[in-house]
Amino acid sequence: MLTKKQLQLLDFIHKRLQKDGVPPSFDEMKTALDLRSKSGIHRLITALEERGFIRRLAHRARAIEVIRLPESLGGAPEVPLQVIEGGRAAPAELKPVQNVGATELSVMGRIAAGVPIEAISTASAQVAVPNAMLSSSGQHYALEVRGDSMIDAGINDGDIVVIRESSTADNGDIVVALVEGHEATLKYYRRKGGSIELEAANPAYPTRVYPEDMVQVQGRLVGLIRTY
Repeated sequence: MLTKKQLQLLDFIHKRLQKDGVPPSFDEMKTALDLRSKSGIHRLITALEERGFIRRLAHRARAIEVIRLPESLGGAPEVPLQVIEGGRAAPAELKPVQNVGATELSVMGRIAAGVPIEAISTASAQVAVPNAMLSSSGQHYALEVRGDSMIDAGINDGDIVVIRESSTADNGDIVVALVEGHEATLKYYRRKGGSIELEAANPAYPTRVYPEDMVQVQGRLVGLIRTY
């Protein structure tokens, strides 16, 4: 059984992964759970990992994967283990996941996760994307990431990001932003008054502030594909 805070954190991580395709930062978790320090988040994450609800992936910044959900969050009921001779439990039968299909998207060149680069408009390749990543409305495309400014959001150099076309964004969304009509970058989007802040997820990169008429949102991040 999970504590109230453990359940809240698991729900928050799960919903953020469904919405953005990447887990929230420790600061976002701390704010969402109204905790005073990140150490409390570390303890909650360790407890969730020990109980088999999440998995932290080694050698990747802020990489958390939800393995299963409790029944209260829509997960499957616990399956009781069958005790056999010798005191060992027989594992529950594993059922294959049904094939949900995939859609081929055009990879529209490279996007900078660092200093903005020239905007990309020509497809350079195709990539198969699970349909679960794609919303039922809107057009989607993919971009290859170049740079490390979004590494604390779990987005690494060489990753393929899946983008849903949109001209609007909410504060905190990760977006493809077109700056001054010719430079494209992948950043957190924040509107403050008449200005737009494009914020990196790496302290080595400064937040860049532009008048709102200099920034056009080209799409929102909905998923990420990584090959090893």
